[in-house]
Amino acid sequence: MSKSTVVPIQPPGNPRDALTEVLRQGACSLLMEAIEIEVEEFLTQYQGEVDGAGRRRLVRNGYLPEREIQTGIGGVPVRVPRVRDRVGQGKGEGLEFRSKLVPPYLRRAKSVEELLPWLYLRGISTGGFADALEALLGKDAPGLSASTISRLKQVWLKEYEDWRVRDFSDKRYVYVWADAIHCTARLEDAKLCLLVLIGATKDGRKELIAVEDGYRESEASWLELLRGVEARGLRLEPELAIGDGALGSWKALSTVWGNTKQQRCWVHKAGNVLDKLPKAVQPKAKKALQEIWKAETRKAAEQAFDGFLATYEAKYPKATSCLGKDRCELLAFYDFPAEHWPHLRTTNPIESTFATVRLRTAKTRGCLSRQTMLTMVFQLCRSAEKRWRRLRGYKLLADVIKNVKFVDGIREDRIAA
Repeated sequence: MSKSTVVPIQPPGNPRDALTEVLRQGACSLLMEAIEIEVEEFLTQYQGEVDGAGRRRLVRNGYLPEREIQTGIGGVPVRVPRVRDRVGQGKGEGLEFRSKLVPPYLRRAKSVEELLPWLYLRGISTGGFADALEALLGKDAPGLSASTISRLKQVWLKEYEDWRVRDFSDKRYVYVWADAIHCTARLEDAKLCLLVLIGATKDGRKELIAVEDGYRESEASWLELLRGVEARGLRLEPELAIGDGALGSWKALSTVWGNTKQQRCWVHKAGNVLDKLPKAVQPKAKKALQEIWKAETRKAAEQAFDGFLATYEAKYPKATSCLGKDRCELLAFYDFPAEHWPHLRTTNPIESTFATVRLRTAKTRGCLSRQTMLTMVFQLCRSAEKRWRRLRGYKLLADVIKNVKFVDGIREDRIAA
């Protein structure tokens, strides 16, 4: 048997994940190729410039010292090319190549940064990070000791404090989603109630507006949050606010944004109505509720609404009362573009994001401070925000801002046509 066909067996005390090693080496090669393309594009940009002797101004000048970037598949070594400027060097005016993929002083991939608050909320103590990260990032992951994690937590806290007082003068939110999230992690005192506000900008992108610690879902807490946002420059009122049936939030919204229309969340409302019905009746009632909000026109929705009330009012008045009291607010979405209806009928942008947060905070074993909890949840939300999808039919937001009238989701001036 030739040596080339022999595969060495790793000793039991020194296991090696061959697949991970192959992936790591492949990632290293791809990263180096991408950086080489970056430096060539940089040199091409200035290829017409020369020095006093007629030579090219910019030339390659070896590599910076090798450094290792921590990634989800372990450490990946990287060497960034160095560029010499024959004209500006030493004069403080030299052109310098800086890789966008691997900026100076980068030591950890962004995915690793996002992993740390996730681990913390899963109940990993500061001192236990080394063992957890060794399994995920490879043995002896540098720079992630207990003291480093403590410093990072301080950085995250400052990021949150800076974020929560940022300026809104250049912002315009067409739609906002408001909800309160109750976290079940063990805290210093009572269970944490997070007041969350998400907005859709005029170009259809969803943004996290506020995450604040509130007292239950009180009007006072929501007023403090909304007035704080207004005081920091958010002068234009949203066209529509979407939320559940909590009275505190709606009273506060009416006080601060008196001209904003209100849309009740159908997911919350359906759940509340079904809770007031016997289990045997719930499947049929659920289908009847869906016929309301899935109706293509307001008229058809009104008919389905009346049908539900007529069917269940005699035997289950609490259920029909729960539904009927918010009739106008439940059907407000018909006055907006049909393309936006899936986004407007529910507070799903908040619910889907915080479903993960709820799951993770429920697993937290240690007792957290409210400040730590807020900071970690903020980090998780910012991570989720990057994956939020743009509103369908976002170009129609310009019409909404101009107060163009929509009837059953269609522009009124186009119905006759």
